[in-house]
Amino acid sequence: MDTKELLKKVRKIEIKTRRLSDHIFGGEYHSTFKGRGMTFSEVRKYQFGDDVRSIDWNVTARYNEPFVKVFEEERELTLMLMVDISGSELFGTINQFKKEVITEISATLAFSALQNNDKVGMILFSDEIELFIPPKKGKSHVLRIIRELLEFKPHSKKTNLTEALKYLSNVMKKKAIVFVLSDFMMDEYERTMKILGNKHDVTGIRVYDPSEEHIINLGMVQLEDAETGTVHVVNTQSKSVRTAYETYYRERVDYFRNTFTKSGAGILQCRVDESYVKKLLGYFKQRG
Repeated sequence: MDTKELLKKVRKIEIKTRRLSDHIFGGEYHSTFKGRGMTFSEVRKYQFGDDVRSIDWNVTARYNEPFVKVFEEERELTLMLMVDISGSELFGTINQFKKEVITEISATLAFSALQNNDKVGMILFSDEIELFIPPKKGKSHVLRIIRELLEFKPHSKKTNLTEALKYLSNVMKKKAIVFVLSDFMMDEYERTMKILGNKHDVTGIRVYDPSEEHIINLGMVQLEDAETGTVHVVNTQSKSVRTAYETYYRERVDYFRNTFTKSGAGILQCRVDESYVKKLLGYFKQRG
């Protein structure tokens, strides 16, 4: 992709997702993800109706009239996007690849954080940490994140969520809002997820294609594993083969849902042919 085409794609995603974040998600994001607490702002004269518990007795004694302490929400937060860029994300049978939907959701979340003056960072992972962008503020920083989501070429096609979660725990010392975006076709990350869930506000967004849920009866077909490149000849006429695959798929989905729920994290499941806008908005309202 040349520079001109890349900038055109970035601009297209910016227009679409920024409109969503400005008009739909900005307020919902703010009310869903609260600040770290209340911080002291100023001292002012007591007014009728003020809580007497907020009176600053030292200042009151000095000026011989009542003054109260004023507190405000410590708003600044950090949003971390953890994005799976393994080979399985380059799959789609309807309108979009999973990767394209993940990119749009990530951009919408980033612009929502930008609107609330929060920092945004990102980790792109496969079975290794492909790219770490430290959290910063500003539109140019968010546009860089979108460019990387569109253009970055991973070194590996495999997936290891456990290593990505460990990495985040090591680099993020303060509590952050964390969105993990993947198809979650893996397991054995329960222990690491529990540790992360105790420290951060985590949400898992599972993006999937409806054709992944079942194998259609097409006779003998060659199927390539998107992550390993291995080609298998599969007899899709066999009911036992189709049932075994569906069981395998359902076990991974159940593992994702149970692991995130037990860890105190939120979950969101977005099919590529469904509106992620409605899903996100419903999730924010539910949590707000």
